[in-house]
Parts: sequence; C-alpha cells; structure tokens
Amino acid sequence: MDDRYSLREPGNLDELIRSTPFFKGLPEPVVERATAHIVSRTHPPNQVILLENDWGSSVYFLLEGWVKIRTYNLDGKEVTLNILGHGELFGEMAALDEVPRSTDVITLAPTTIGNMPAQDFVQLMQTEPLAGIRLAQLMGRRLRQVNRRLRLRESDSTSRVADILLFLAEGQGKQSSAGVEIPNLPHRELSSLSGLARETVTRVLSKLEKKGLIRRERDVLLIPELHALERLLV
Repeated sequence: MDDRYSLREPGNLDELIRSTPFFKGLPEPVVERATAHIVSRTHPPNQVILLENDWGSSVYFLLEGWVKIRTYNLDGKEVTLNILGHGELFGEMAALDEVPRSTDVITLAPTTIGNMPAQDFVQLMQTEPLAGIRLAQLMGRRLRQVNRRLRLRESDSTSRVADILLFLAEGQGKQSSAGVEIPNLPHRELSSLSGLARETVTRVLSKLEKKGLIRRERDVLLIPELHALERLLV
C-alpha cells in the first residue's frame, strides 16, 4: 500500500484544513474542537476511497488532489457524477442520515484527505449555525450544477463538453494570468460526465483547441476566457 497516515502531520495540515471554504470564518475555538481528531491520509491515483453501501463513519475533506464521485446506471455502465478537488468535502450525507453511502469515490491523482469522525461533524452541525449554512450553500451549489447539466442533456456535443469544462472551472478552477486552469482529465472521465462517447469528446476538445478556446498541457487544461466558452451553450 502507498497510503500514508499522519495525525496533524505534516506541519501544514492545520493550515490546509483551515483553508477549506467550509471552515473559513468559523470561530477559532470551534475550528480547534472540530478538527482535533482529523487524521490525514495520502492516496495514490486510481484508488477507491469509499464504496457504495459502505457505512459512513467519517466525513472527508480534500486537502490536495482530485477525486471522482461514481455510480452505475441500470445497464451497469459507469457514470461520473462529480469531480471534487482541494477544499471540497464528501461523505457528509451518510454521516448525517446514518445510512449507507450512495456512490463510490476514487482518486484521480495523488490525493491527501482529512478524515473527520462522523460524530464530530454531526456535533459541529448541531452547535455551530454558520457550519450548517456552509453545508446548505454547498448542497445548493451542487444542485444547481446538476440541474444545469440535466438541462443540457439534449444539447449538441459541443455545448455539452463546454458545459462540463465550465462546471469544472466553477468547482475546481484556479485563476492564473493566462486564464482559468482546471485538471486535464482523461477523456473517459469527461465522457462519463457529459454522457458522450469518448471519441466525440476527443473530437470536440480538438475543435475547441483549434479555435483557441482551450489550451491543453499534460496536467492542466487552460480556459483563456470563460465567457467565450459560455457563448457555446445553447
């Protein structure tokens, strides 16, 4: 196993946890209590973190790297529901509902995750109103993203690929002097997210690149101008 455990190690673990949007602005004593039992774990790419129907004993904070949220349709075909990166959390619904998990979670890159005991997360929700608001905002943002993707299911392939790139930019984009950077995911992941054949995704990405709407490097896909990509949505 390539996994590595640490308890508040390395020294910047606290800083990484506090940098997540969920904890920003919460009173320091509240953050200190909530994160007291968080243990970090580093995983290699393509490792299953959670499996559907597992019971939820922890809530997970993504400190570094990327994961995909996966399920399967009635035909047994893999469907990627979401891609999460630094600052995101997952596993919260199973902890709150006390029910088995509804999806798989798999790493897409070397990934460091902070595991918070489910009871600590539930106590935080019960005692800190701002934490509840943060969780509601997270759920609202994810619901809006799903609704937008559902509306575009009948659109042309260019619109659907453009929407997936914008979806990733909204959730995981990093602003740089040249534009917005998102992870350069394998085409099979973009295919699963968009519901298009992998060959179609490859063809659309090549077309977008020729038009200067995206630039692809090994690990990063750059969107020079988000508004130009948004104009492709129909």
